[in-house]
Amino acid sequence: MPSEAILQRDGKTFAITVRFSGGFVTPADLEKIAAVARNHAIPVVKMTSGQRFLLAGILKKDLPAIWNDLGMDPVRAIAPCVKCVQTWSGSDLCRFGVQDSIKMAEDIERFASGIDFPAKIKIGVSGCGRNCSAGYFRDIGLFASTRGWTITFGGNGGRIPRIGDVVGQDLSPANALDLIRRILEYYRCNASDKERTSRFVERVGFSRINSDVLSLCPYFPLEDAD
Repeated sequence: MPSEAILQRDGKTFAITVRFSGGFVTPADLEKIAAVARNHAIPVVKMTSGQRFLLAGILKKDLPAIWNDLGMDPVRAIAPCVKCVQTWSGSDLCRFGVQDSIKMAEDIERFASGIDFPAKIKIGVSGCGRNCSAGYFRDIGLFASTRGWTITFGGNGGRIPRIGDVVGQDLSPANALDLIRRILEYYRCNASDKERTSRFVERVGFSRINSDVLSLCPYFPLEDAD
């Protein structure tokens, strides 16, 4: 099975996802997707909750031509990697915005995309405390205040929901990115195969993550990371 495609329930056709950073598309992007769907008779085109386009009902033999016509590198759909960085509309568009969520999301995608993890990773970035990207229910969540970024880890909105633990508060953009790198690397090296971050935190305990990761961060003392 191609790593960029998901076998559908019928056992014959596949689905692919087309990812745009932050969910932002241009008219040209939309026209290209529409043309590819029309020319290849793709029966299903859907926006996903992760701000991606899903194209479904594709025969395996047609996958290379579709990716070629899209003019994009295939997005891995079944590999255990960062699935999406769901991003709020940004401080230039929303009157409540206090931090640049768009740049933050782009920076996260730049370093995290392509890295294999024990299980899939979903990230939500919001530029204010209203937390529109539901960061508490993402593997990594970020939301902002005028003092800086708050980061959560280990959230999940699936069959066994879990609110993520706060691992950092009032962080500068550079420190927020550094903490995300540290926590994801720790998870990558210590989690079991197919173990989501929510179950990982429950298994190892937040106190161990605190002592193994947060206490080593130079931008806040141990007691501030509780």
